[in-house]
Amino acid sequence: MIKVLEKAQMTFGVITLSIFFIAIIIQIVSRHMGVAIIWTEEVANYSFIWSIFMGAAVMVNQREHFSFDFLTIKLKGRKRTVLVLVIDTIILLFALAILYFGIEAAQTFWDYNWVALPEMKMGYVWISLPIMGFTMAVYTLGHLFNGFKDLRNLKRGADA
Repeated sequence: MIKVLEKAQMTFGVITLSIFFIAIIIQIVSRHMGVAIIWTEEVANYSFIWSIFMGAAVMVNQREHFSFDFLTIKLKGRKRTVLVLVIDTIILLFALAILYFGIEAAQTFWDYNWVALPEMKMGYVWISLPIMGFTMAVYTLGHLFNGFKDLRNLKRGADA
């Protein structure tokens, strides 16, 4: 299930990144033609936000996000597994905070309108925060589950 969620999130991230690039190209071409298309800036900004948040969550799942791995590299066995579990717990708490406060932000700003496209609601932008927080939490729970399984296997290996 996590692989399906990751693939869907990456697909949506690529789509929104493509929308970003298309909006920028439209903006550049229209400026050279002397035509002002005012909606392109907002579409570019908000689609970029979506692509970044979707990519950030996937990077947490792939463990390719920014990290200090000095201790992780130095430690082996049980100590390394415990450290990774502590780090994953901190990431889970952070993801849950993003989820909670993202829901609050989306609810607060849902009815605000975009400047250039007043029929669009800001809620469509802000909803990306709780989605990112939720998927980060799901991915991190998977890491924690696997980490506890590894810890249990290490303990069994020590008992044998």
